[in-house]
Amino acid sequence: MRIRQIALVARELEPTVSAICDVLDLEVGFRDPGVKLFGLSNAVIPVGDTFLEVVSPTEKDTTAGRLLDRRGGDGGYMVILQTEDLDVHRKQLAELDVRIVWEHALEDIATIHLHPKDVGGAILSLDVADPPSSWRWAGPDWKSHRRTDTTAWIDGVQIQSSNPRDTAEQWSRITGSRVIDAPEGGVEIPLDAGWLRFVEAVDGRGDGVAAVEFIVNDVDEVLANAREAGLEPGAGEFTVCGTRILLREA
Repeated sequence: MRIRQIALVARELEPTVSAICDVLDLEVGFRDPGVKLFGLSNAVIPVGDTFLEVVSPTEKDTTAGRLLDRRGGDGGYMVILQTEDLDVHRKQLAELDVRIVWEHALEDIATIHLHPKDVGGAILSLDVADPPSSWRWAGPDWKSHRRTDTTAWIDGVQIQSSNPRDTAEQWSRITGSRVIDAPEGGVEIPLDAGWLRFVEAVDGRGDGVAAVEFIVNDVDEVLANAREAGLEPGAGEFTVCGTRILLREA
């Protein structure tokens, strides 16, 4: 199991996408017309063979819009984990009384979205791709839009919660992965590729994706880009779309 895609939600799509691409030297690979089903528009940005998605509500009373209201602005939206067998997970989910709120299967990909109240922390999607290196959600030619001179891949996601250990234990039961103490504080679930870290929610915004870690070739270069974009970076990180972007050199 691995992190394959992280979604953020923004009230204003284009300025957010432009800022992300400018600072991290990335390029939009796809705009999925299928997200109109959820009352959204989006942009999917390849980061190596992982993906950052930004969604924005285009209609009233959407899940994304309610999240914006509840958390007081832009922020993390969804964690998409790639796995190997959804039938195994369906059995685990039934035993845990975790509800599936939406599912969809195509010839090369299948997904199940889990009820956030049953999972805790953030919206979680479990997806299977065939072949595993493919990713339909990023469009038919995402590989031609990869730019890795500056930013290599997404390595981890930090999820904040009022009860981080309890939340981590539930994610552990769902994913079948173990929980360990994180050296930076909180608890962590190591994946086959990447990690999930669970920390205390201390900013008054409630549960949600708090930070995403990117592997980059030169942290100072990215911080300079962030400074030029007016994002006022800190030590090894900057904030965009209400989400801390953590930088680690390859």
